[in-house]
Amino acid sequence: MPMVQLTAPVGALTSEGRVSIQRELAAVVLRWEGAPDNEFFRSQAWSYLHELPQHAQTTAEDDGPRFRVDVTVPQGALSDRRKAGLVKDATAAVLDAAGLVKADALRVWVLIHEQAEGTWGAGGEIIRYAELVSLVEGTTPGA
Repeated sequence: MPMVQLTAPVGALTSEGRVSIQRELAAVVLRWEGAPDNEFFRSQAWSYLHELPQHAQTTAEDDGPRFRVDVTVPQGALSDRRKAGLVKDATAAVLDAAGLVKADALRVWVLIHEQAEGTWGAGGEIIRYAELVSLVEGTTPGA
């Protein structure tokens, strides 16, 4: 049950990239979490695009757009290997959506936020990581 937020300067994404990037990033996170590619898990992978107004983002050099991908997942959902894969694939997706090349990879920062056990609620209840694993495996928690 990931949440992905891409922050980008307005106009930094291509028109095609602007249409596709949210679903692409959600799919990247689900893949690296090991979630099944089905309607339920896709519907639980929320994705937001925050476009900053012109001149709201810069660096000391002012040399072009920068992108921040914030990924929130339950604590324990991603091993170090999975985090590395997620960062690599999310960076590639953003570069593609912006019409940039691999040499521009430092323009993309991916920040992974692990939500501590017992602090994620949905549907009026606390969601536990073991419950999510059980859904993936098709078992009942505690059985």
